Amino acid sequence: MTRCWRGCSWGWFMENSAKSRDQIIVQTSMVGIFANIFLAVFKAAIGVFTHSIAITLDAVNNFSDVLSSVITIIGTKLAHRAPDKDHPWGHGRAEYLSAMVIAVIVLYAGVTSLVESVRKLLHPEVPDYTTVTLVIVAVGVLVKILLGNYVKSIGEKVNSESLVDSGQDALMDSVISASTLVAALIFLNLHVSLEAPLGAIISLVIVKSGIDMLRQTTSELLGQRIDIETATEVKELLGSFPQVHGVYDLIFHDYGPGRLNCSAHVEVDDTLTADEIDRLQRSATYKLYEEKNIILTALSVYAINTKDSAVVQMRRQIQSLVMKEEHIIEMHGFYVDGQDVFFDVIVSFDAKDRTAVYQKMYKLVEEVYPEYRFHIALDTDFAVS
Repeated sequence: MTRCWRGCSWGWFMENSAKSRDQIIVQTSMVGIFANIFLAVFKAAIGVFTHSIAITLDAVNNFSDVLSSVITIIGTKLAHRAPDKDHPWGHGRAEYLSAMVIAVIVLYAGVTSLVESVRKLLHPEVPDYTTVTLVIVAVGVLVKILLGNYVKSIGEKVNSESLVDSGQDALMDSVISASTLVAALIFLNLHVSLEAPLGAIISLVIVKSGIDMLRQTTSELLGQRIDIETATEVKELLGSFPQVHGVYDLIFHDYGPGRLNCSAHVEVDDTLTADEIDRLQRSATYKLYEEKNIILTALSVYAINTKDSAVVQMRRQIQSLVMKEEHIIEMHGFYVDGQDVFFDVIVSFDAKDRTAVYQKMYKLVEEVYPEYRFHIALDTDFAVS
């Protein structure tokens, strides 16, 4: 949007906010790149020198973390590209694509390391640990804990799934490295080698992490339901205007982190004038963006009959009748125009046959009010059950 408000345009505000966020993501990713290169080189050298498959796999995992950080930077840069003719809402979803690539990399690293671990189980090699080796592995554990907490906290602060995934991966790596250290101590004291079994366990943990990350990013690209907290906050904000009696049909469109759009229906008295409705729409749009950083793309209106007391009573009776039906979770948009009655009902996805529930309710209402023509829409619960 480009309307001016409080001395600046929304486009200018969004662009500069995005620049600041992108700079933070890039800087944080660079910290991760340097830290992981340092750890990967040392662990790889130690793994080869000591014939430790677990430490070698840990080094490979660090190299994959470097690649993940590079992809995070590339995805952030692509996401910041200005809107164009083919992509009027920008390129924000590129961040979700980069998170998906990271998930694939993690999954690939887990599968390849699992194959190597199985090979070591079949053809074992005796590790050769030294005090220096163990000290370096211990330092690596500490670095990974600090790095993981830092990257994850920054990712949550700027709403970057790629950073959150990288941070979580680093914390998981610290556990894996700590397990490697424990295996080394067991070997030195009990002369029992757990290298190959531990390598297999590490690999399975990495594979699971990759699958979980891939499932999450795929769900976001497909258009998953908005979280209940956000939907509830939006409904409460729009419902805070005195003219609004109810908020319904919330539909969200996610165009990338910080690029959430929303449309909604609101119930208002049928006595409101066009200019009063226009002022309501403008005020709601500004307030939603200011407080929640969400763009209100459309605010449609349901008029409530207020001039005829008989119609008001009819609304209450029909609502009571409809809401007694199992799996109907909401009725809204009720309006009577002569002999025509309009309203929407939301049937829960928990219903085995939503259409059957709707038809049963429709028939019941017609039987109670045969003199009216009913126009009942089977609505979808896009936001909150």
